[in-house]
Amino acid sequence: MILTERSSSDDKVKHLNICLEKDVESDLTTGFENYLFVNNPVPEIAFEDINTSCKLLGKVISAPLIILPMTGGSDVSFQINRNLAMAAQELGLAMAVGSQRLGIEDPSLAGSYQVRDIAPDIPLIANLGAIDLNYGYSLKHCEKAVQMIGADGLSLYLNPMQKLIQGKGHLNFKGLIDKIAEVCQNLNVPVIVKEIGFGMSSGSALLFKEAGVSILDVSGAGGTSWVKIMRHMSDNNRQRTFSCFDNWGIPTSDSLISVRKYVKDLPIIASGGIRNGLEIAKAIALGANYTGMALPLLAPAIKSSQAVKEWIEAVIEQIKISMFCCGVSTLDQLTAKDCVVKR
Repeated sequence: MILTERSSSDDKVKHLNICLEKDVESDLTTGFENYLFVNNPVPEIAFEDINTSCKLLGKVISAPLIILPMTGGSDVSFQINRNLAMAAQELGLAMAVGSQRLGIEDPSLAGSYQVRDIAPDIPLIANLGAIDLNYGYSLKHCEKAVQMIGADGLSLYLNPMQKLIQGKGHLNFKGLIDKIAEVCQNLNVPVIVKEIGFGMSSGSALLFKEAGVSILDVSGAGGTSWVKIMRHMSDNNRQRTFSCFDNWGIPTSDSLISVRKYVKDLPIIASGGIRNGLEIAKAIALGANYTGMALPLLAPAIKSSQAVKEWIEAVIEQIKISMFCCGVSTLDQLTAKDCVVKR
């Protein structure tokens, strides 16, 4: 399946096509396979009493799953985002849109991100690159991103490795923590900081906490590799230079455990390579408050909102099965109870 789009949005559509047609997943694993649930043969609960709901950005969601940023800024993005949003609304889940820089710089593209008309109730998360704060973006642009989609929060993503491979500059990360802190102090919605698939260290997590960030998304290695995506878009010389970095990063489970150890009082999103409800349950048991998925939902989102809904429904059922067989009926119990052991 090859998508097409006008030249102003060409890179975004190339990213989508590469994700659909090429191997873009890290050869590293998330590390969740190294953890096993302790089976409880006498759960002492009824399956129908299992409750996977939690609260995010002041709203109740039906499961600890966020549809993570995928795309924006093209006609193709418009339909993908709307299919994702319709499924999120029907299932009571949260969603983040793709980077909104194109929509800010070209208002004609803003509609590709806007889904509030079909998803009025979901926690909706705006999205900008944190590095843009060092290249002319300010609190005003963050406010514009939030207003553009009627968001409940703003995600600032960090992508130094991607920027290096992209080879288009914007590599000055000096003073970025102070810029993030300024946004956190003055923006009227909570700020989420996330990596894009290479993992968050405990040291960086502490800096973000001190800056006033409300939620951390560790976005570890083991899923989509932006090294692979960008190498598919690069010339032969750059492909050779960066080929050894295909597996760069901190596996998702390691990043989650490390960040939770040092940052005990901030909500954490575990994302990066999570592909099913069993892995979501493991992430919650290991200290995450929420989890996130993107790549597995891309192909369903191109088909229809129903395809997205059916895919996610199976994932939520897997979470419930995991909880039932551990003998827990709530997410809090899954976190508090000693349910997982390391192989």
